[in-house]
Amino acid sequence: MTHFKINPMDVSFEPLAGSTFINFLRLLAENKFKIGMIGVPRILYSAAMSMALSPLNVFEKIYCNKEIKNTIIEKPPLFIIGHWRSGTTYLHNLLSQNGMFAYPTTFQTVTPGLFLCFENIVKPIVESSLPPKRPEDDIILGADLPQEEEYGMGNLSPYSFYNGWCFPKNFQYYYNYVLMENVSKQTVENWKKIYLYYLKKLTLSYRGKQLVLKNPANTARVKLLLEMFPDAKFVHIYRNPFHTFLSMMRDIEKEMTLYCVQKPLDKSTFETAMVNLYNRMFEKFFIEKLHIPNGNLIEIRYEDLTENPLQEIEKIHHTLELPGFEVHQDNFKKYIDTQRNVTTHKYIFDEEIKKKIYKHFKTTIDLWGYTWS
Repeated sequence: MTHFKINPMDVSFEPLAGSTFINFLRLLAENKFKIGMIGVPRILYSAAMSMALSPLNVFEKIYCNKEIKNTIIEKPPLFIIGHWRSGTTYLHNLLSQNGMFAYPTTFQTVTPGLFLCFENIVKPIVESSLPPKRPEDDIILGADLPQEEEYGMGNLSPYSFYNGWCFPKNFQYYYNYVLMENVSKQTVENWKKIYLYYLKKLTLSYRGKQLVLKNPANTARVKLLLEMFPDAKFVHIYRNPFHTFLSMMRDIEKEMTLYCVQKPLDKSTFETAMVNLYNRMFEKFFIEKLHIPNGNLIEIRYEDLTENPLQEIEKIHHTLELPGFEVHQDNFKKYIDTQRNVTTHKYIFDEEIKKKIYKHFKTTIDLWGYTWS
């Protein structure tokens, strides 16, 4: 069995530090307060930060609660979906160059309980704790840059995929919140309530702008999203599963090891879980996407986006009848130019790896017409 290498003193990436204190305690209780020795520095750091920020969270909840609840999301969100490591971040960053859209920032997802009232105080702290680039790739990080709202959900509630990376001995429990399987109807309703509240809060922050949201976990939640936003628009981006698999395993090793407060199980266990989640996610998506109204879904290939990004962005705007492409075309071009020197990890495929990956992902490999190259 191969195990993960972890530096216990690397605490600055710990998501739990931005959690509301009530949620922090609830997560600990759910996991029976079982913290490994490797997690002691991270849990102490998180407890100190969460407690210190708790009065700010409470104040904002009391002061802004009525206004948040009364906020109406008039423009249905644009959801970017697709499996992790399929280009969702690049697509999110690109679409966010359209000034008519709003997006959750890293600051707003790290500290979702206080960003309306305490940005000037807390954002510099968040900014100072961020490395210049993500640990798993060459993507720039910044407190004001677009981020995945699943992190914010994890800091407001237990209903997040990433809580399974903080508590890896219980990861399968948290993976259920991606598929919304093996959970009660009340849990689903709780998730919808908290998610809507969070999106209302973001909408209030951006004074009603249309939200563009990137969240791979939402690939398996299309039906729920349509119940909440019947007119929502969707962009599904998919990538060669041969590359997605190896990239995701690298991501788990690079990123999960920065989050965990327990010693993770061996790599093969996570590999099996990732394969199962991938296949079940797409089983659900292929069924649930049929409920998306005509004209509200576009599916694109990662390889097409990286080869002709401006053309693909224009196609997305045209197909989904989104405003602002012509007005913000220069913004798109400038961002594309900044990404020309970004390097992607190169993978080596021996025959054993090729056979294993094809066996794992035969359905999508054949459906999308990919080979290992």
